[in-house]
Amino acid sequence: MVALGVAVLLAAALVYTSFNASSEAKQPSQLIGAGSGGSYELTGRVVKGSVRHEGEGIAFRVADRDDAGQSLPVTYTGTIPDPFRGGREIVLDGTIENGVFVGERDTLVTKCPSKFSTDRPEG
Repeated sequence: MVALGVAVLLAAALVYTSFNASSEAKQPSQLIGAGSGGSYELTGRVVKGSVRHEGEGIAFRVADRDDAGQSLPVTYTGTIPDPFRGGREIVLDGTIENGVFVGERDTLVTKCPSKFSTDRPEG
């Protein structure tokens, strides 16, 4: 009985931890002005014309998917997906350091544009 009770408690703790560990991805407007530190998952659209290579990494700006009014500077070192470029949506894990989102190595994911997107050219 004791072993069964302990197993149930451990299972409950695992489920609780799993749900608490998942965090909603933040858009740049939600992170602009955030203090340094803390881990975040950033999602948004790479600002066209902002991508530049810096040493072994890249630097670029990310804006909200639906509102490019504000953008957040990003630095990243690691594997760069082939479809990565300005205008593409991305997801990236990292931290804020002095107002810059510093991407965690090898966590950059480029989202493919939806074939149902309304801004897609006809043809």
